[in-house]
Amino acid sequence: MTTQETTLTAGDAEVTVAPGNGCRIGSLKIAGTELLRQGERYGCFPMVPWCGRIADGRFMDGGHVHQMPLNSPPHAIHGFARDAEWTTARASATEAVFTYDLTDPWPYPGRVTQVVALTEDALTLTLGIETYGDSFPAQAGWHPWFNRKLGESDVEISFDAAWQEERGADHLPTGRRIDVRPQPWDDCFGMPDGVDVTLTWPGAFEVNVKSREPWVVVYDEQEAAVCVEPQTGPPNGLNTAPRLVTPVEPLEASTTWTWRRL
Repeated sequence: MTTQETTLTAGDAEVTVAPGNGCRIGSLKIAGTELLRQGERYGCFPMVPWCGRIADGRFMDGGHVHQMPLNSPPHAIHGFARDAEWTTARASATEAVFTYDLTDPWPYPGRVTQVVALTEDALTLTLGIETYGDSFPAQAGWHPWFNRKLGESDVEISFDAAWQEERGADHLPTGRRIDVRPQPWDDCFGMPDGVDVTLTWPGAFEVNVKSREPWVVVYDEQEAAVCVEPQTGPPNGLNTAPRLVTPVEPLEASTTWTWRRL
């Protein structure tokens, strides 16, 4: 059992996972080219036990109101597992499994597991949330920071969403679904058949981000990076579209990124 960084390799692909820094993917290199923004807050971190913002940091479970720390005042954002130390359960050359036990400030005992699996042309991330006791609402997802530029090539983002969640001044969905608006985005999109977003760096790489989940947040308002975030519900979803983790049914989600050189 260790929190030492784990490196996976397959062909010319190399992935580094930092369990001691929120179990984030710290690096994804293809033939020596780094696809992820570097820095301890970047890479790709799991969003758990919720994704995006919770309004005022509060959510209800039955008649109980729970208050989460306001790590992005006036809201709570992206869960807190990204700031925690995870445990390496096992690792091979191409696959590693990590666990994290939910504790304060989360009001329910449970365990989160992340599996990182690498092939020569794809990376698959899988999250599972189990309860040690009562059922509870939760969300799971990922927040990758892809480099906007690879060499001289600027990224292009392509997807076909069924709708865009209208965003209020508080950055939370209003509950209205609207037609997809032009960039820039810090917005949640609905894809009922599953997330399918393609990032293209002309003349360099193409990366396709897929997930069976129907929600994705796309964020492209920074100069250094763009984010494509598959997740099990929309921002504030603990209040508006809760998914229950039960003793017989954990919450499970996965995303696969497939790449090719251009």
